[in-house]
Amino acid sequence: MILNQQFIELGEGFGDVYELCELIHTNRSRLHKTFILAAPTASGHALSLAVAFAPANEGFFMPVYICREGIIQQDHLKSKRRLLFEEAAEKAGSTPVYIELKHSSEFEERTLFFQYVTGILRLNNLLPPLR
Repeated sequence: MILNQQFIELGEGFGDVYELCELIHTNRSRLHKTFILAAPTASGHALSLAVAFAPANEGFFMPVYICREGIIQQDHLKSKRRLLFEEAAEKAGSTPVYIELKHSSEFEERTLFFQYVTGILRLNNLLPPLR
């Protein structure tokens, strides 16, 4: 029974993406899905890299780690941070799911943005429903 799915926000820089990749590597057995969330901006798409893990042991907490909107992608050129993330995900046996959504600046509070993203992921059966 999953009682709580919660986003845990990391930063936007290289070090944060390396940490996210290390989380994928060290928690490979718990890996649920990986995501690339894209929000349109005037200069391209702001990408968020996210990873959902199954609850630890008998716990009821499903963490979703995210590096929020720190990468601007123009056209189809992939940044080094995105390539690192995709490589780490593929080594763990996951292909990142690419989803376009609203930018977090369109929400009054960050909590509302994360509720919006959670809803999109659940509606697309990418996160399990709460039970």
